[in-house]
Amino acid sequence: MLIEALRNEVCRVNRLLPATGLVTMHSGNASGYDPEQGRVVIKPSGVDYDSLTPEMLVCVDLDGNRVAGELQPSVDLPHHLYLYKAMPELRGVIHTHSNYATAFAAVERPIPCCLTAIADQFGAEIPCAPYVDNQGDNIAQAILKYRNSRAPAVLLARHGVFAWGKSPAEALKAAVMVEDVARTVFLALQLGPISPLPLEEIEKWHDRYQNRYGQSRL
Repeated sequence: MLIEALRNEVCRVNRLLPATGLVTMHSGNASGYDPEQGRVVIKPSGVDYDSLTPEMLVCVDLDGNRVAGELQPSVDLPHHLYLYKAMPELRGVIHTHSNYATAFAAVERPIPCCLTAIADQFGAEIPCAPYVDNQGDNIAQAILKYRNSRAPAVLLARHGVFAWGKSPAEALKAAVMVEDVARTVFLALQLGPISPLPLEEIEKWHDRYQNRYGQSRL
């Protein structure tokens, strides 16, 4: 992907974060990665989403060296870079403090796989990593340690959500779905106890959604 196209896509996804209710004010960020050029494009720190333009985004290499852009990158850049290097299939990473998902993180609870929508998208519970501070690589290492192989998201205790995908748009979808199912599970808990789907049902729904849902990509 050309850097200009990546800038446009990452800008579009960042601007959708407040539009989809995932962030307020300056919180959160989205990035995209082009492995052919070894470049990561990310939101600048402390910039209003509604004023964000593709030219304002910061472009760095995988070591965090600035390649283009005059503004300071997001303070979460080191976590994004760590994830791109640790999971080379990733092309997009998003961090949010979305309300319902972060409510689960606040009480250090995973989101159980109790809905077919969770089985579809995540194939398992959405895990919650224990609290770590924001020094060095602590956050990214916690994500890698506590993520499961199928759920493209992790809750960070007392903090928020990281989600990812094979494009910035796919990472956005994962982040939106985390918040959507967190809201539904939260409401369900007001009505009484919940239990996860049986493993064989999770497998059936996940396989259908991941392998047969939607239009052919041929």
